[in-house]
Amino acid sequence: MPKLFMVSGYTVYFWSNENGEPIHVHVAKGKPTPNATKIWLTRSGGCILAGNGSKISDKELNELMDFISAQFFMICSKWKQAFVTDEIKFYC
Repeated sequence: MPKLFMVSGYTVYFWSNENGEPIHVHVAKGKPTPNATKIWLTRSGGCILAGNGSKISDKELNELMDFISAQFFMICSKWKQAFVTDEIKFYC
C-alpha cells in the first residue's frame, strides 16, 4: 500500500493491487481502510469523487480534492513507480 502523503489528518494512498484501473487515490482519516473515499484523477489535472466511504464532510472533501489536484504531477509519477508503467489510464 503506497502512502503518498498526509494532509489535515487524512492519509492519501494507493492500494497495491490496483494496476489496470484508471489512476485514483484513496483517502482515509488516520490509517488506510478498505472502505476509504476514492477519488479519480482526470486527464485535465482535476479530480472527481468516485465514492465517499470515509464519510468526509463536503467542506473537508472539497479542500482535499483541491489539494490532490495540486499534487497531480507528483501523484502521476508515484502511480507510474508503484505500478511499473509508462502509461496512465484516466477515468475521463
